[in-house]
Amino acid sequence: MESLEAALRFGADAVYVGGPKLQLRAGSAGFAMDALSEAARRAHALGRKLYVTVNAFPTNGEIDALGDYAQALSALGADAAIVADLGAIATIRKAAPKLAVHVSTQANCLNYAAARAYHDMGARRVVLGREMTLEQIAELRAKTPADLELEAFVHGAMCMAYSGRCMLSAYLTGRSANRGACAQTCRWRYALVEEKRPGEYFPVEEDAGGTTILSSFDLNALGFLDCVAAAGVTSFKLEGRMKSPYYVATVTNAYRRRIDGMLDGTASPEQVARLERELDAASHRAYASGFYFGEMKRHAPEDGVYLGDCTFVGVVKEALPGGRIRVEVRNRFRAGDTLEVLSPNALGLALVAANLTGGDGLALDAATVPMTLVDMDGAEGIEPGDYLRVRSVDSQNVLPDTLRARGAD
Repeated sequence: MESLEAALRFGADAVYVGGPKLQLRAGSAGFAMDALSEAARRAHALGRKLYVTVNAFPTNGEIDALGDYAQALSALGADAAIVADLGAIATIRKAAPKLAVHVSTQANCLNYAAARAYHDMGARRVVLGREMTLEQIAELRAKTPADLELEAFVHGAMCMAYSGRCMLSAYLTGRSANRGACAQTCRWRYALVEEKRPGEYFPVEEDAGGTTILSSFDLNALGFLDCVAAAGVTSFKLEGRMKSPYYVATVTNAYRRRIDGMLDGTASPEQVARLERELDAASHRAYASGFYFGEMKRHAPEDGVYLGDCTFVGVVKEALPGGRIRVEVRNRFRAGDTLEVLSPNALGLALVAANLTGGDGLALDAATVPMTLVDMDGAEGIEPGDYLRVRSVDSQNVLPDTLRARGAD
């Protein structure tokens, strides 16, 4: 729910969440039915939408129960179900005709004939396969009904397998990615073993971050988002599955500002560069442009290393008298540290941590215990729901090369 609130506050028009059935999130991330109802209420109160993922491939027993589940989702106010399986689409359309259906990227829709077929089945939107280029998307758009909405991923984690159809986790751990239980085994470090030298492990490629030859890049389309729109995509999807509220807020904020700049004519190379810097503030793997411009770039030494210019240290929970704020601590920070403020209202807010006090009112030199509350001096413009971060001392603290968003070698 905290991540949902972050997405809504920082500008998402809609949020996908997992429910209790057939969702490709880890079990602990799924919303119970009462929580789904509350999530829908919160989204609708802000004029936003709530979409529920039903994109696992159901078994015979699960398909039998899907009609009742679809009716329950429709009754609680879900605006759409995202679905991959043909039988699931047909079942939902029959059982709950008022519940819109979005076709998941797991369905691997890569051509206009498939998109038309889904439209004929009653799908309102297709989330395109991630392997499509801008030219292929434009052709698909030109050859499909105008009322079929197209959605595409523009940011976040990319699976090393074809549209996520991976069996590596299931083989090594018994946890199937196609059932929402991926152990992210492609992020693990691997070595080479020679047949006649058992037990002797040779690194495939050695660097400071280890050897992660299967780990993919993170997608970043912020720098060419206008090109994605021009190809006919009407909904930009940000990958936030199993991410922290801080990550969700950071990425949503950057893309909300980028889209608004495109719509009101204020977009500029300087704005894009500044927003790229915002994206660098969240933990990520090396960025690339995915397949939008053709074949994705090849492995580089830093690919498997998590990067990030900032550390998330706290959430502003309350405004106090005398210009002070109450902060829920997430990571350690000290009095005198410069704290950057992540806010939907302004870029570039910052303050120096000063006059820290704990719950007992005693002065503190540092905030060290996660999930405890610390009071401190605030600054103009800071509001409850804002996030505080500390920029790494080894960060170059400069605007990044905008070509990084295109995955330039």
